[in-house]
Amino acid sequence: MKLFLCWLSCYVLSLCLLRKMMWSGRYLRSPVTRSLYASMMSQGEVNHWKDSQEWYVCDTEKLCESLKLVFVQSYLDDGTRVFLHRSIEKSGWLSIQLYHSVMSSLFSMFMSRTSINGLLGRGSMFVFSPEQFQRLLRINPDWKSRRLLDLGAGDGEVTKIMSPHFEEIYVTEMSQTMIWQLQKKKYRVLEVDQWQKTGFQYDVISCLNLLDRCDQPVTLLKEMRTVVEPTQGRVILALVLPFHPYVENGGKWETPSEVLEVKGNVWEEQVNSLTEVFQAAGFAVEAVTRLPYLCEGDMYNDYYVLDDAVFVLRPV
Repeated sequence: MKLFLCWLSCYVLSLCLLRKMMWSGRYLRSPVTRSLYASMMSQGEVNHWKDSQEWYVCDTEKLCESLKLVFVQSYLDDGTRVFLHRSIEKSGWLSIQLYHSVMSSLFSMFMSRTSINGLLGRGSMFVFSPEQFQRLLRINPDWKSRRLLDLGAGDGEVTKIMSPHFEEIYVTEMSQTMIWQLQKKKYRVLEVDQWQKTGFQYDVISCLNLLDRCDQPVTLLKEMRTVVEPTQGRVILALVLPFHPYVENGGKWETPSEVLEVKGNVWEEQVNSLTEVFQAAGFAVEAVTRLPYLCEGDMYNDYYVLDDAVFVLRPV
């Protein structure tokens, strides 16, 4: 017990030292110094948002002709800013971040990172804002449909962006702690091997950053094709590029049993190659955009970001 307490004390002290910079502005006593600090941080934020525009850059000349016609230029909008501001604020909560860090270290011995995040209620993801979602699907804020299926819904925060447009919301998730989070939000949780067998079809299926983290991505695409409504139904699919597939299994990373043929070196080339993958599964690309895939931060980073390609697919 003494050894554990000693380890815990050293661990917390180390984290405090690493995070010491966050104290600089919060506990400045001089009004003049506070004013200068606030001005400096405000200027830094302006520069940061300016740099963030690079998240949305696409060289359309490198896209194939069919994708040039359907590419949607996205930008840093108010919905994305709200998520970033909230993430930056939460990363500055020292006591909460210390607690999360200690618990993550303890639970990582027998739980996956996804399950730990679900248990602690941390690490929410952000793919698109409500306005970006509506623009991609070409719908207005009042548009309503019947059924949404969100595959690999995580804690349901991205589902919440889409949910106002649907009467029935179904979700799937592998992690039991994430399922607990989804049930708290009153979503209808389906087993990962049952959503294809409900006997009804879905108006929209979202498959966000799942193809590169599942064991059988080719099969998953074909299964979505069989249960999406064949005339008006759509699949909204996000994929992190460059493409690096792996499956999380009890905290270990394993190679998927099925290979998704994604070719090319740069973002635009890999997006081009994905059109062939989708065609083979029975889909055509109706819209595509480039968006940042954001995740709430921790003691070390205000947030994390990856490059996403987001597609709207229609069955053909």
